[in-house]
Amino acid sequence: MPHTTDVVVVGAGPAGLAAAVTAAEAGLGVALVDTAAQPGGQYWRHYDPAHARPGDHVGHHGWRVFTGLRDRLDALRADGRVRHLPGRQVWLVTREPEGTFTLRTTATVTAAPEGQPDDAERTLSARALVLCPGGYDRQLPVPGWDLPGVLTAGGVQALLKGHRTPAGRRAVVAGTGPFLLPVATGLARAGVTVAAVVEANGTLGWLRDPVGATSAPGKGIEALGYAALMARHRVPYRTRTVVREVLGADRVEAVRVARVDRDGRPTGPEEEIAADLVAFGWGFTPSLELPLMLGVDTAVDTDGSLVVTVDDVQRSSVEGVYVAGEATGVGGAALAVHEGRLAALALAAARGRPADPATIRRLARAVRRGRRFATAMHRTYPVPAAWPEWLSEPTLVCRCEEVSYGDLRRAHDDLGAEDARTLKMLARPGMGWCQGRVCGFATAGIAACLRGRGSTPEDLRPLATRSLAVPVPLGELAALTEDTTPVGATDTTLEEGGPNGE
Repeated sequence: MPHTTDVVVVGAGPAGLAAAVTAAEAGLGVALVDTAAQPGGQYWRHYDPAHARPGDHVGHHGWRVFTGLRDRLDALRADGRVRHLPGRQVWLVTREPEGTFTLRTTATVTAAPEGQPDDAERTLSARALVLCPGGYDRQLPVPGWDLPGVLTAGGVQALLKGHRTPAGRRAVVAGTGPFLLPVATGLARAGVTVAAVVEANGTLGWLRDPVGATSAPGKGIEALGYAALMARHRVPYRTRTVVREVLGADRVEAVRVARVDRDGRPTGPEEEIAADLVAFGWGFTPSLELPLMLGVDTAVDTDGSLVVTVDDVQRSSVEGVYVAGEATGVGGAALAVHEGRLAALALAAARGRPADPATIRRLARAVRRGRRFATAMHRTYPVPAAWPEWLSEPTLVCRCEEVSYGDLRRAHDDLGAEDARTLKMLARPGMGWCQGRVCGFATAGIAACLRGRGSTPEDLRPLATRSLAVPVPLGELAALTEDTTPVGATDTTLEEGGPNGE
């Protein structure tokens, strides 16, 4: 077995980067594992410095925070106080009988180091974990969403930030939430004609929670900046409107939009808008593969996501496991940085390292303020309750397995599938390449809607639990030692509801 380090931080986005730097500066031995070749995560996605151009940081928020954290990480790494493992992803984590954690890692496709990785990189051992896995775009199916030219809002943003590539020439940005604004303005700055931003909710929901809305004053300034940019580029902003259907033969040609009421039910005539790009954004889904492997407690957040429950210093229900960032509830980069720092300082204090109690209290207050703002945001921009009513029988829900809405209805009506897990077993949504990452939230919502109730953790958990956190080359499995503890843990996960529901 490899040397056991004090803490392994998984993920080098805002939360993980802050956690790794803070833990190392508090005197803990730190290993930082991240899938990307450089730190920053999706939020601070950027070019390699060797290929950077002046102005690449335009559109980034908190850029000075990022560069400060990155510089501190570089110094700590040079000092030997942080072992940074970029281009690697954790596919299995287990807790050993003595209380330590074993993590199995594999090289990512895009950033794999040259040659065969050594055993120390493939297997890590830690006394504690800070899990900061982030999240990914949540998607809701609509007729035609499988046409070429339909992307997630985050995917469009990643192409702009990471490759300077606009994904189309005439775009409609649709869904709900503040994230639609940076995507639309980023496209407009890149020379794309943004035909419309189609927001499913109104904007006066903030008035229902003035305390939460004012808990993060900087967000209001950001919103004003986006409004000015949209006005400058003459981008129409339509509220209480949704894309009912994406139109086209071989690729996107137009969208059909309609006004809706608060629950998402159509209230007026439909209209077509020409476009060759549709960017859908319905919020984000936390990546919970690793926390769920360890059996942490979960709950449904205000936005309908399954999230890890943590205490006031980011401790999960599993001893030695801290969780920060989107996995505890989607709330933005500033909140994630506070949570990462708080988790690291709390862990340092628990390990007998110097940690200023006043700083911990200050960070805890900042986290509470950030959570209040996030709750107000989610209440202002909910996923419309009636969204399953937009679907026609042939609409694909699971694109990997080509499972339609009609297939799910028949599994419910004819075969008695009354929950998401049974729908998964009988109709096969979530059993394809993405293992439910794209269709999981939608399938859980449809299962709940067919039963006339809201989604519960029991609906969401079967479509978020995976035996292996990421696809793994067979060579990695073959390279495992004869110690079968991790393999046994995998078998248990399968029996309790893995990818095949067996």
